[in-house]
Amino acid sequence: MTTSEAYNHFRETLEYIRHYFTGEVEIGIVLGTGLGRLAEAIEKEHQLAYNFIPHFPISTVESHFGRLIFGRLAGKRVVAMQGRFHYYEGYTMYQITYPIRIMKLLGVHTLLLSNAAGALNLTYKLGDLMIIKDHINLLPENPLRGINLDQFGPRFPEMSAAYTPELIAQARKVAQELEIPVQEGVYVAVPGPNLETRAEYRFLRIIGGDAVGMSTVPECIVANHMGMRVFAMSIITDIGDPDNLKPVSLEEIIRVANEAEPKLTQIFTELIRRL
Repeated sequence: MTTSEAYNHFRETLEYIRHYFTGEVEIGIVLGTGLGRLAEAIEKEHQLAYNFIPHFPISTVESHFGRLIFGRLAGKRVVAMQGRFHYYEGYTMYQITYPIRIMKLLGVHTLLLSNAAGALNLTYKLGDLMIIKDHINLLPENPLRGINLDQFGPRFPEMSAAYTPELIAQARKVAQELEIPVQEGVYVAVPGPNLETRAEYRFLRIIGGDAVGMSTVPECIVANHMGMRVFAMSIITDIGDPDNLKPVSLEEIIRVANEAEPKLTQIFTELIRRL
């Protein structure tokens, strides 16, 4: 795809969205597996189904709703993706990160990401919340590969603070005030959709991972490319103990995520209030 084709896509998507919603947006939110109910806390002004938005992918994951929600949360104008896109669904990185580009064009300056993840750090428990302080990208493709979109950012964006330290510190303070225990760790992104083998869990821990999942990193990279601030949090929904590995189902992952989601909603809401 050429840069002119990409910019034409962005223009057509924006024209469609602005036909229904003309307000300013400050904060972008991406809701991961089992975390769609955070959308209920948003005072909705408008909702758009992905399948009607020009050039938007359509989520194929059963637990993802597939709606772009505009409204207010904690006094701030937000746009939330209720359902995200994954590499394992067959999408390109351009498609996976397309909504983040659109958020930037809508005025978003801060991006909040959430996901369900498996624990590599065996001090973690089911239902724990983990603030992502850094990541390791093991996905086979980078969303910035190809011709650089110069209007968004530089060819070689800096990633030494991929997750904004000030937001991490603020979230840590919020969690403490709310008396919600949180972990802080390194998130490893893998292609999926299969879960990991015993040997893979050992490898991912050896290289420095605390949790593993199949999302978040592409969005983080593209957000950094565009100069957005980024905060991300995982809910630990399964334990990758290679010496005591137990089968886990999607239903169990969603159940754990649903049970922990109210805590994540509290932290996100109060963090947004303070931005």
